Amino acid sequence: MNLTLSETQTISELADFLYSFLPGQAHPFADQSISFAGIAIDLGLERFWTGGSKQPAIAALLEGTLSRARSKFCPLMIQIVTRGLKYRGKSNPITKEEIEQLNELIKKLGFKIPELWDSEFLRGLPSIKPEKDKVAIAKMETLKNTLPLLLNDLLSLEKLAPQERGYAFEKFLTTLFNAFGMQARSPFRLVGEQIDGSIEFEGNTYLIEVKWQNTLVGNTELLALHSKVGGKATWSRGIFISYSGFSQEGLEAFSKGRPTNLIAVTGQDLYFILEGGMPLDQMIRLKARLAAEEGRAYVPVQELLFISYK
Repeated sequence: MNLTLSETQTISELADFLYSFLPGQAHPFADQSISFAGIAIDLGLERFWTGGSKQPAIAALLEGTLSRARSKFCPLMIQIVTRGLKYRGKSNPITKEEIEQLNELIKKLGFKIPELWDSEFLRGLPSIKPEKDKVAIAKMETLKNTLPLLLNDLLSLEKLAPQERGYAFEKFLTTLFNAFGMQARSPFRLVGEQIDGSIEFEGNTYLIEVKWQNTLVGNTELLALHSKVGGKATWSRGIFISYSGFSQEGLEAFSKGRPTNLIAVTGQDLYFILEGGMPLDQMIRLKARLAAEEGRAYVPVQELLFISYK
């Protein structure tokens, strides 16, 4: 059946709203079911999942289901929430207010899903703290609009030549850090494919080193940043961003016989942030705490979802 203009408009709003609930396509090493694509496959709706840019793909999935497989629309919504609760975890949980807003959007399409209106379920969800002021709410809305744009920017960088990609990545990192209020030093100094810079976060200065190369970063590169940070002020810290990741041997060698003054971030971590899996500031905070407590320079961002500090 053809959708009305009102339904089409609501689908667009719903696609925007659900953007942060799940990744579009799970990372190759992650649980493939915890994604919009995975849900589409499990419910037999894969013909409506177009892939590509995430927001239009979500809209196509919702529109195709509503117009051509209407009986599966409610199960689709339930699975998005169910798997979204797992994906968002404790560090960036789905809130009561989000489910209430989702219910209103679904109601505009002529549905009311009992499971999502259940009072016991709603009471069990965390609630936005009333002390959050208008500035904080406005910041959250700005981030919600900025992250999809940055995700598209990062995806487009893979097609560029190394030198051009370096300058584009410089702009990307500056925008990403500043979007979370981290006062990125701009412009970064570009040396080949390596970008150096710094950010301010919670009273600490972090020196940034970035590598975008096909090989994994090993112990030698980690030691170089460790030495660079150690040669600055005692309160300096380091963040090593390796788009391709770090070798296990290098991480193990780096952790032996010395305290770490840096944390490591991979391209997979960046995609997780941009997909709405965890705020960047929360990731840095948890990685830094684990580095201090356990001496681990690198902790996968997905592992951070299961860490809860009071």
